[in-house]
Amino acid sequence: MTIDKEKVRGALLRYIERYPSQNKAAASLKGVSAATVSSIVNGKYGTVGDDMWRQVASQVGCQDEWVIVETSAFVEMTTAFADAQELKNVMWIVGEAGCGKTTAGKTYASEHKEVFYVQCSEELKRGDFLKEIARVVGVKVGGGASLSEMWHYIIDGLISLNRPLLIFDEADKLSERVFQYFVSMYNKLEEHAGIIFMSTDYICRRMENGLRYEKMGYKELFSRIGRKYFILDPARTSDVAAICRANGVTEEKDIKRVLAESGTDVVVFGKKKRDGVSVEYDFRRVKKSVKRTLLLKK
Repeated sequence: MTIDKEKVRGALLRYIERYPSQNKAAASLKGVSAATVSSIVNGKYGTVGDDMWRQVASQVGCQDEWVIVETSAFVEMTTAFADAQELKNVMWIVGEAGCGKTTAGKTYASEHKEVFYVQCSEELKRGDFLKEIARVVGVKVGGGASLSEMWHYIIDGLISLNRPLLIFDEADKLSERVFQYFVSMYNKLEEHAGIIFMSTDYICRRMENGLRYEKMGYKELFSRIGRKYFILDPARTSDVAAICRANGVTEEKDIKRVLAESGTDVVVFGKKKRDGVSVEYDFRRVKKSVKRTLLLKK
């Protein structure tokens, strides 16, 4: 892989602009020291190895040449992110897997200051979860810091900002003990930060069960998201076609092939099928199909 060092440097500079300081931006990068960031920023390329260049490039959004298209869901989410950041709101966005939630979240974070994207996972324990938030926000916590101390550093770091926004992707996957942190987070950050949760509709079933069995924290969290979800419209055929054309697949027969490969018939399990929706598109499959189509044409 050939590394365009000037391109990486430019992406890094834009990344740094999102943070209050260069040191906080450096602290948010995994496995990248403040000295490395300084070397790249100051054009001292000889002191940085190729592996480190690739490490930086992958984290500051400088690897994939994929053209991002403003699909209907992308526009919906961008509007929701902007409202949450401006008004310091809390909301839970629900959309099918592959509808572009992750892309929209990462894109918004990359283009706006004080926006922090956190990828959630069922494997994250309480300490890991707090460390990940601290890293993304650029807050340094000592190796021996307790959970309460880490929490204190994170909250103080966010409150010191002007219009911070936290975006938690796949938030429904967190374990019960970690999930309960969201209530405490809201209580401490109310009127200080916007918070967005994103997931599939699994959260609806999880929340319903939590409320039914009166599990700790569920009633409070449901109240804090306004007792409703921000439901995304399903991807449209026109969205897939626009993605194809933006990324070099322009012939109608090729677009039809991508549509066929990336769409699946809607299967309904005990719930009413959405009016007019017979096929659901997965943008991950769209991307794979487009790249395969382009490769075959070389």
